[in-house]
Amino acid sequence: MGQDWVKPLELADRGVRLVPLGLQHEEGLKAAAADGELWNIRVTSVPEPENTRRYIQDALRMFDEGKRVAFAVLDAATGQVIGSSSYHDILPEVKRLEIGYTWYAKSRQRTALNTTCKLLLMQHAFETLGAKVVGWRTDNYNYASQRAIERLGAKKDGVIRGHAMRRDGTIRDTVMYSLAAGEWPEVKAHLLHQLERWGSLRETQPTRSGA
Repeated sequence: MGQDWVKPLELADRGVRLVPLGLQHEEGLKAAAADGELWNIRVTSVPEPENTRRYIQDALRMFDEGKRVAFAVLDAATGQVIGSSSYHDILPEVKRLEIGYTWYAKSRQRTALNTTCKLLLMQHAFETLGAKVVGWRTDNYNYASQRAIERLGAKKDGVIRGHAMRRDGTIRDTVMYSLAAGEWPEVKAHLLHQLERWGSLRETQPTRSGA
């Protein structure tokens, strides 16, 4: 099962902490999602305030099923919840997992946050778990997510048509990306170079460009 390969843990660097998501993060997730009313974005799955507890419970159920390990993303200096991300679609038999269910409070977007989180998750996947492939998937209309994934160095694998239901009841096409273990060293060097330019989360301010 997936939880035998990918276990809950804490990852931290550059002013960011990723900790196992639990019901104790409910109010923090509500506040983070309210920063920008992110549940109104059609192409994401950010929970509405009244559905936040169920969102966490679903993540915990998926962990029990070996399908997902969810994290709360925290500002290391304050402990404030500023988003969430997960490992999911965990396939230990082929050493493949995906990174997704990712969202951040609007005021923290377009900073070094996403790059820092993804670096932590990819580094653990490739260097500790021995993953052969890390994947991503996103809505075909979520262009911001596609650009962010591509900036990480992932390769576009293709589009699965009529793949999943959106929150508004429409059916989406899903854009699939992946990064192979052999590509990781160059991608890691590039991401570290970017972060050296940006500094830590506490040193960066939102801008009009960047992941």
